[in-house]
Amino acid sequence: MSHATKATAFNKDEAKVNWHDKALWYVREKRDKSAHKVQGWEHLRQLGSSIKANVLSNLDDYLIQFEANAKKNGIHVHWASNAEEHNTIVNAILEKHNAKKVVKSKSMLTEECHLNPFLEAKGIEVIDTDLGERIVQLAEEPPSHIVLPAIHKTKEEVDVLFQKHLGTKPSQRNPEYLVSEARKHLRDKFIKADVAITGVNFAVADTGGVIVCTNEGNADMGVHLAKAHIACMGIEKIIPQEKHLGVFLRLLARSATGQPITTYSSHFNKPENGKEMHIVIVDNGRTEQLSRPDFRASLHCIRCGACMNTCPIYRRSGGHSYDYTIPGPIGSIFSPGKDLKKLAKNHLAM
Repeated sequence: MSHATKATAFNKDEAKVNWHDKALWYVREKRDKSAHKVQGWEHLRQLGSSIKANVLSNLDDYLIQFEANAKKNGIHVHWASNAEEHNTIVNAILEKHNAKKVVKSKSMLTEECHLNPFLEAKGIEVIDTDLGERIVQLAEEPPSHIVLPAIHKTKEEVDVLFQKHLGTKPSQRNPEYLVSEARKHLRDKFIKADVAITGVNFAVADTGGVIVCTNEGNADMGVHLAKAHIACMGIEKIIPQEKHLGVFLRLLARSATGQPITTYSSHFNKPENGKEMHIVIVDNGRTEQLSRPDFRASLHCIRCGACMNTCPIYRRSGGHSYDYTIPGPIGSIFSPGKDLKKLAKNHLAM
């Protein structure tokens, strides 16, 4: 089904479309206010882009350096050329630990690889612990935004969804009550989990460590309670040195939600005593993107979601209308760019 057809269906509920549009533009306005408080904001953006350009021009060297340092820290490093290999590697680690219950923090890479249905088909319970991700998981829907995965859901819809799946009481869309009930539900899942899976926002070549940014602390909760941690990352997540992290942390949260910094910027440099840490480094078409001059710059993306909050088409058509794991303007470049035949069949909805 084309973007236009799905967008037409989304637009049948005019009130919801208007609300969706205003909600995302509000986030965009917060981004602008936060950015204007930083002296030299555009210089900072350019610096981040230049660091990413350097990484992409020397990606093989940085990846080898990262792997070597991670191994020195006692981390198991795995390489996956595609989604199938990624899922097989993750499953093998879970089998090693006889894991039947997994908690997962938000990860667009695992969404891209369709990890959840792969593991669920093998009888493994996978619980997304980011609140927005858990909402869409209960609704049996994919995320509609890379930072705000349930932005297409109203509080009324969440209220009904929780009544159905969590046994909550009707709350007249009370956000405090809904969050409290979600916390109780997820705490039980954290305690019973065998293994924690996280994404990776940044991987530092000169330390071999990874950084995961969350606002809810769900990555930390999962990792510290489970006996093993699996961090899944695309090859483009590398930054050269730890000192460069300050550039990207200042850019990421401000661009995403208007915050000065994410509530939790968690550094995972080695496994805890008596536990295991694994990093799965995934290509899945990224090398092909890197080889194409017209698509190479898409690998600079730090997944802040600002392009979605800005785009009038995304705001009024919804993320699900794109039919890509990553929707919106960057998705219109990144996802079809992995399949040029698909790109030729579809106009760019941006």
